[in-house]
Amino acid sequence: MFALKLFAVLGCGLVAGVFFAFSTFVMPALARLKPQEGILAMQSINITVINPLFMTALFGTAVVCLFLVIFCLLKWHYSASIYLLVGSLLYIVGTVGVTIAFNVPLNDALAKVDRSSAEGASLWAEYLTNWTLWNHVRTIAASAATTALAIALRY
Repeated sequence: MFALKLFAVLGCGLVAGVFFAFSTFVMPALARLKPQEGILAMQSINITVINPLFMTALFGTAVVCLFLVIFCLLKWHYSASIYLLVGSLLYIVGTVGVTIAFNVPLNDALAKVDRSSAEGASLWAEYLTNWTLWNHVRTIAASAATTALAIALRY
């Protein structure tokens, strides 16, 4: 059980760090570019992010968190159950759920746009605002999940 909790803490923390980087300097840097350049850069990022290491961190952590939720529901008397449950749900819903429901559809729309068109420039302006907002949510959720799961390591 310790190994699963440790993997969840490290995974949540790693993902929180990636999202934090995007919120604090990657997206602001892309916003400084001309729309065509920003779109091209983000389209490239959205392709290269789909790799085994990041997907394992993002979704492997979710699988471990799902296992921890099931464990908590079956062993509610376990002293760390509330921390495991809260941390795991924050990650599953607030990080992976938000990614699937909000960030991925925005990425899909960006992938289809003609970056040299007026529509592209308009979409880029909206994308920067909306994608970054949802990324802030993911960052906070993953950071809070890391905290709750780290507390659970005490037990």
